[in-house]
Amino acid sequence: MVPFSQQTYAQRAEQHTHPLVKRLFAIMERKKTNLSLAADVSSKAELLELADKVGPYICILKTHVDIIADFDAHLAEGLAALAEKHDFLIFEDRKFADIGNTVKLQYGGGIYRIADWAHITNCHTVPGEGIIQGLAEVGESRGRGLLLLAEMSSKGMLATGAYTEKTVEMAVRNSFVIGFIGSRRFTEDRDLLTMTPGVGLHASGDALGQQYRTPEAIVTANGSDVIIVGRAIYGPDKDPVAEALRYQEAGWNAYLKRLQN
Repeated sequence: MVPFSQQTYAQRAEQHTHPLVKRLFAIMERKKTNLSLAADVSSKAELLELADKVGPYICILKTHVDIIADFDAHLAEGLAALAEKHDFLIFEDRKFADIGNTVKLQYGGGIYRIADWAHITNCHTVPGEGIIQGLAEVGESRGRGLLLLAEMSSKGMLATGAYTEKTVEMAVRNSFVIGFIGSRRFTEDRDLLTMTPGVGLHASGDALGQQYRTPEAIVTANGSDVIIVGRAIYGPDKDPVAEALRYQEAGWNAYLKRLQN
């Protein structure tokens, strides 16, 4: 069988059994983008304005709603409208990390009601497989999908070795899991996505331990599917539209190069 990383997004969409992943791959092909924007801003107005500007160039908007000082239900409605307008999915980067019963309540209720509006969320596997089962009880019937944190992009992270291996095993066993946060392709047992944070056109880092790698290193060499980019697009003195276009082109070209290898 041809490895998943050597197949086009369109081919993978045709074969995939999860409706949300089929939809994502179709968006990526239609818009010629494998770019996810990490929109770590602190106000409702900033988030909606940024999503509207950059929406045409991304396949996924990644949010952290718990840093939005003025969050309300109107924000969720606004994000859903922009996702429809610009043809992207919403990924709430919640990183759940509790027992199954607790994450059910966190995911489906509380003030954020994440399962109501986020197509994708994620979790750590430290609590064991029950966390996946708890989230699935809320999200599976709504057509949502879950990413597992197999690795992180920060210096000194502990998600390595046996922890990563066990996380991959859990993903393969659970149909609610659609992929990973990590730096590479982890398995050929199922077509599971890899989304990679810490991507920059120039490899470097920041003062808090974030490590950046280029789209070519992540997509072409490592087989990742989606690059996650944040401050490099909307940081100080940045033109978000121009930078989003640069990263869209770089990510897509890295994908095309991978197909030729």
